[in-house]
Amino acid sequence: MRNKLYLGLLLIALIFQGSFIRAEAKEIDYKSAEFKAVAQQFACTCGCGQDHYECDPNTCNLTTEFKKDLVEMMNKGWDKDKIRQYYVNIYGEEILTSPEKSGFSLTAWVLPFVVIGLAALAVFIIIRKWVKKKGTEVEINVYESTADEVEGEILTSMIDEERKKYL
Repeated sequence: MRNKLYLGLLLIALIFQGSFIRAEAKEIDYKSAEFKAVAQQFACTCGCGQDHYECDPNTCNLTTEFKKDLVEMMNKGWDKDKIRQYYVNIYGEEILTSPEKSGFSLTAWVLPFVVIGLAALAVFIIIRKWVKKKGTEVEINVYESTADEVEGEILTSMIDEERKKYL
């Protein structure tokens, strides 16, 4: 009889196991690492120049609403890429803190650095040519300076003779 009772309780426990054991999804809040990773990829549109994670909610109403929307989406099960694509479709790439790594965005971010590098290389080459030209002029001046040295020695000897007369 006891075995039947245990078997009955076991059967009831198996049938109603969902009510005894509750497996809940993890709730996302404003301080979680997942929220930080998602919020940092979007720039605040209030003009502060910060991402939505760093923007102060006391002074910016836009970031407060945006953060609420992000938490709701994440609690519904949206992943980082799906949320990113959703906001890019609405606001365009201007909302992102870092550009997409493809197409015109990549070109627009890399091209200025390439131009600056090429300009620096051109300035280096021009200065190097100027230095080489100036170096050849110095050698010519060396030959001309021998006449100046002779005149300087004559002038020095004349000054010494005059000094000896009076001293």
